[in-house]
Amino acid sequence: MKRVQPVVDAVDLLAAAPAGEVATPQVIDHVAVARLYGEPLFSLPQDLYIPPDALEIFLEAFEGPLDLLLYLIRKQNFNILDIPMAGVTRQYLSYVEEIRSRNLELAAEYLLMAAMLIEIKSRMLLPPRKTAEGEEPEDPRAELVRRLLEYERMKLAAAGLSELPHYGRDFLKAQVYVEQSLAPRFPDVELADLQAAWRDILGRAKLVAHHKISREELSVREHMTLVLKKLQGRRFAPFEELFDIEQGAPVLVVTLLALLELGKETLVEITQAEAFAPIYVRLAYKAPP
Repeated sequence: MKRVQPVVDAVDLLAAAPAGEVATPQVIDHVAVARLYGEPLFSLPQDLYIPPDALEIFLEAFEGPLDLLLYLIRKQNFNILDIPMAGVTRQYLSYVEEIRSRNLELAAEYLLMAAMLIEIKSRMLLPPRKTAEGEEPEDPRAELVRRLLEYERMKLAAAGLSELPHYGRDFLKAQVYVEQSLAPRFPDVELADLQAAWRDILGRAKLVAHHKISREELSVREHMTLVLKKLQGRRFAPFEELFDIEQGAPVLVVTLLALLELGKETLVEITQAEAFAPIYVRLAYKAPP
């Protein structure tokens, strides 16, 4: 929020001098009236221009409309829960008029608060609204009081924090360096440093890791023999019992190829009683010659 100060122009003080007299500084070094960049000036320039806001005397400082309103209330010991709106509004408007004559852009937010004060005062002049039995009518100043109390709490908290010692503002940390020429001291290694170094080594090891894929040679003929051995002495064998699931997918594929090859060579029969019924495998029956 912008910072605003009521001011008194030093130019106005110059204008208040008696007619015919020019306010000039005292003589410096008993010779020159002033010095500019180290060079003496023996008389004031005739075309010297002093802007209206060149020299100002700061009297009070406010952080915004709420700060000004709170200042007016606390300065006159008003009860913040029962603000006399007429007197406070009158003093506030006189201050806003002073700001507007000097900085119209800065006075915009103050004018908004002035309009709010006038609205509250006008609502207080109107008859109170009817409420339910046993309830007090709403006070038009309630919202303004809430904002003022909240702002005051924040301002006091900020002032309390500002009073605490601040590093770099109120004190500095002393640092003393002692050179040890005879017994050099090495930096201490903390546990966290060792953990970070170990994680870095593991990360680099993962970047150079190798993955080797081994090739397992499986024989279809060998598994054809194994299937025939499982069917020996059995009339029928369920299709799924011929597969060993624990040996992995490669062995299952080779076993299936072996069954298909046995069926192609009419060494086994694969039967099913009806659709969706279990599948059975048996040795092929060959009539004697």
